[in-house]
Amino acid sequence: MDPTTSCNLHCTGCWAADYEKGTYLSYEILDALMEEGKNLGTFMYLFSGGEPLMRKSDIIALCEAHPDCCFLAFTNGTLIDEAFASAMLRVKNLSVAISIEGDEAATDERRGKGTYAKAIKAMSILKRYKLLYGISCCYTSQNVQTIGSEAFIDSMLELGAKFAWFFTYIPIGRDAVPSLMVSAGQRAFMYQQVRSFRKSKPIFTMDFWNDGEYVDGCIAGGRCYVHINAQGDIEPCAFIHYSDSNIYTTSLLDAFKRPLFQQYKERQPFNNNPLRPCPLLDNPEQLREMVHASGAVSTDLASVESVDDLTAKCDQASKDWAVSADRLWEDHATSSILCV
Repeated sequence: MDPTTSCNLHCTGCWAADYEKGTYLSYEILDALMEEGKNLGTFMYLFSGGEPLMRKSDIIALCEAHPDCCFLAFTNGTLIDEAFASAMLRVKNLSVAISIEGDEAATDERRGKGTYAKAIKAMSILKRYKLLYGISCCYTSQNVQTIGSEAFIDSMLELGAKFAWFFTYIPIGRDAVPSLMVSAGQRAFMYQQVRSFRKSKPIFTMDFWNDGEYVDGCIAGGRCYVHINAQGDIEPCAFIHYSDSNIYTTSLLDAFKRPLFQQYKERQPFNNNPLRPCPLLDNPEQLREMVHASGAVSTDLASVESVDDLTAKCDQASKDWAVSADRLWEDHATSSILCV
């Protein structure tokens, strides 16, 4: 869920940077959503944004109100201080994933001068309080070699990170920078590196695109995951800004029964190769068809983006990756047979 669209940074290529400021979900709405979610069997809640820690007090209050739930906030880390760390230690059911682009130069280039130093300071505070935290890394054509390096992972381990979420750049929104999309070779590099780290480093690593094999493809569309933006639109994914329902007029259960989520249910998995799980980045024709068939509309808070325009930016990348992904999966299948 996005508690707010507001953010204290303006990162290059971030769709949230386009959002109108001041859109938010009230504490009462967030609390009610969690009650509804728990009735459906959901006990893990992620906060994104905007910068979710601009709603620090409400997030801590929600953690206190729902001690049976687990919470994670994706944050730039610049608002983490001693008082917030103390509150995290008190509630015990909140962890954070601090966004970082690799080294200081790469982070500050995308997120603004001084951001890296503030993120590192936040990590030092969390480590001192012995709190569970990790990092959230968006790898792009510009920083993939740094983020995928052993030196970078070792530096994060030294600072106390226990997990690392890896995301690949997707060109969403009017300020998208398609040149930041990784090449097929760069994505294959991350595929190999993440698996290498799992064998050699004491940190849990996960790539939301390259690890489709462990969750049978895409988790979105209500299968394992759903996103609610700050104006209440119920979306299949934080990266898929189309919806046919809103929490102010539709229950979660009813939203799952509506055409968009039913399209996801009927079509998943979107590809027989689990290394090509995404209906946008890997199978853009699938997203085009689902949005048109369901009548879903753009929920972009800054400017409407047609699904045809969005997916067109991913068409060539999906074709390039298909060649590499099919080869990687064939090699994986062959090695698995040999091991047996």
